[in-house]
Amino acid sequence: MADSVQIGTLFGIPIRLHFTFLLVIPLFTFIVGYQIEYTILFLEGVFNLAQPIDTSLITRGFVPYSLGLIVTLSLFAGVLLHELSHSIVAKKNGMKVKSITLLILGGIAAIDEGKSPDPKVELPMAIAGPVASLIIGLISGFLAYASYNYISAPAFAGLLFYVFGYLSFLNIILFLFNLIPAFPMDGGRVLRAILARKMPMYKATKIAADIGRAFAVIFGIAGILLFSPILVIIAIFIYLGAGQEAEMMKFNELLRDVDVKRAMTSPVLSVDPDMPVDQVVNMMYSTHHLGFPVISRDEIIGMVTLSDLSRVSSIDREAMIVKDVMSTSVIVLPPEAPLSDAMKIMSVNSIGRIPVVENNRVVGIVTRTDILKFIEIKEIYSKK
Repeated sequence: MADSVQIGTLFGIPIRLHFTFLLVIPLFTFIVGYQIEYTILFLEGVFNLAQPIDTSLITRGFVPYSLGLIVTLSLFAGVLLHELSHSIVAKKNGMKVKSITLLILGGIAAIDEGKSPDPKVELPMAIAGPVASLIIGLISGFLAYASYNYISAPAFAGLLFYVFGYLSFLNIILFLFNLIPAFPMDGGRVLRAILARKMPMYKATKIAADIGRAFAVIFGIAGILLFSPILVIIAIFIYLGAGQEAEMMKFNELLRDVDVKRAMTSPVLSVDPDMPVDQVVNMMYSTHHLGFPVISRDEIIGMVTLSDLSRVSSIDREAMIVKDVMSTSVIVLPPEAPLSDAMKIMSVNSIGRIPVVENNRVVGIVTRTDILKFIEIKEIYSKK
């Protein structure tokens, strides 16, 4: 994921932090610390305590904000375990887990599920995360009760009860929230896996996505009425996530069993590595193509695109040739490669075109526009 940095690996899975995670840590720390007295009263009611806890340590000086930091970091540790649970089940079923990224609204496990998820695999994989959150919540709740009942030092007991009690409540809420039967939450995937046993996967995805959008509208209205920006943000997240999931599944369905040669452009306009850059710019204007393979002795040695040229000033371009600005790390595909793979590669690598190579020769090129046009035509044809 862009705008994130890797901080380590667990079970062979890269763990990354998104820049929004660094913003949310101080924000959550302040909110937890600022509301600590209200939260104590709330937790005493939730756990139905016979007597109020001793708050002499909890409310002293900067302790509320120190506890806020502890609770915030512990919560995101729980989120990490939640995503790890998904990922471990996925790996055991032969899926590739590219990374886990922690960000402002929780975590995302980048799992390559293939063209179409297997309902038999998706069900245990989807339920693993919420179960992990539930276990964390129950263990934290047990520790909160144990601290309240068995630690003889009242002030220290109150402090531990607050930390474990709060973590118990937050993880139980995380468990319940993720079980909402709507994309992109885990409950939406559970619902899709159940529906997919009786109908095609793309139809199951559409139903789960539509339910997700309905929940998003409800959350959005509630957020506006309650003046809660968090609810509004969650509503937007759910709505966009549900739409993206449904769109991607639709594309996979339309591109199923379609290979690259069905959509590629052939023959291919190519350029020589010694061609002046200004001449390439003129070719782009005249052909409306934004990139060309660079061919030398009938073999592809690079790609030159508009983004490559944009990094060079107009003055420098006058003295440059293609091999000075071209990209040499070129991703290519054979003509029989699945078209859905081409689309996925473009999205992951943020590129707009892939040369198609057969017997070490460029026989075509497939662009993002080519794929979208193919999808549009096939979708119209499928409705007839």
